[in-house]
Amino acid sequence: MASIEFAQVTQSFNKNVIIKDLNLKIEDGKFTVLVGPSGCGKTTLLRMIAGLDPQTSGSVLINGKDVTRIAPGQRGVAMVFQNYAIYPTMSVRENIEFGLKNNKVGKEERNRLVESICETVGLKPYLDRKPSTLSGGQRQRVALARAMVKKPSVFLMDEPLSNLDAKLRVQMRIELIEMHKKLGTTFVYVTHDQVEAMSMADTIVLMNHGQIQQMAAPEVIYRQPSNLFAAQFIGVPPMNIGDLGVDGAKFGFRPESAVLSVEPLDAHYTVRGIVATREMLGSETIYQVKAGQEAFMIKCTEDRFSVDQEVYLGVDATKLFFFGADENRIDPADARYGEYMRALKGQRHG
Repeated sequence: MASIEFAQVTQSFNKNVIIKDLNLKIEDGKFTVLVGPSGCGKTTLLRMIAGLDPQTSGSVLINGKDVTRIAPGQRGVAMVFQNYAIYPTMSVRENIEFGLKNNKVGKEERNRLVESICETVGLKPYLDRKPSTLSGGQRQRVALARAMVKKPSVFLMDEPLSNLDAKLRVQMRIELIEMHKKLGTTFVYVTHDQVEAMSMADTIVLMNHGQIQQMAAPEVIYRQPSNLFAAQFIGVPPMNIGDLGVDGAKFGFRPESAVLSVEPLDAHYTVRGIVATREMLGSETIYQVKAGQEAFMIKCTEDRFSVDQEVYLGVDATKLFFFGADENRIDPADARYGEYMRALKGQRHG
């Protein structure tokens, strides 16, 4: 196992700065997920840990040791790529033991390691088959087994499930969580999919434009987003945001925090609107309610309303968020919070 630290790290390509003066500590043995939109710098961080794209300045430390001048193969890390990068002409066994052969590991030890790892990832029946005869999930397991057989102190995973169908992604997420629990190794996982991040991570590192927006446990980012970006990136559908009309501030609430009714509601924020769209998803229904210039997404456990129906939307005071003109979330202890609560109550209509 190993901790990872970025100290004042900058990464630039052809004068284009991707990461600037970044500081980050990834805890030993944790499942850490780097998440954010395409181009936010998350894969760049992963490749710096692996040594594939050395940083322009600053230091990357693994277990307290600066690895800047240490070759990728000597860092004690193993990387699993989006495209699996397995050899099509080799059998499953040959793919998994390839690195062991290169490191001059004896045949008996190789066989023992391969059999043991394949038992863990469920590949024993497929050892003599070629990758072309395997499903996407099985090929992903080959890539994982090849990484595991090196017994790395750090697993690096770059969108490893993005090529799988939705059902298999769910299954592989569960398998990866169980694998992490079993191995107890440091996992650093990159994805743009916030559902993967929320379901798998001990710690989420949320990034945008090469900067860390928030680093916290999934439930903390969801319940206490540090800024407008975090509030709208994490959550499906994203947090509803409206203009407060005071100081350039905005208010927000989660789609599941609102109540819809055909009768006026007694809530801190209420508005009358029209159901514009309805998505019935089985256990829940998502409505888009248009109220004047605003449009809000509402998640309900009951399917009670129809398109074009007039409804009242209500949100309790405890479910409201406020963001300043700088887009940072305003804490309830901030003097502005009470002022903004009163301002929003004054907007009440319907």
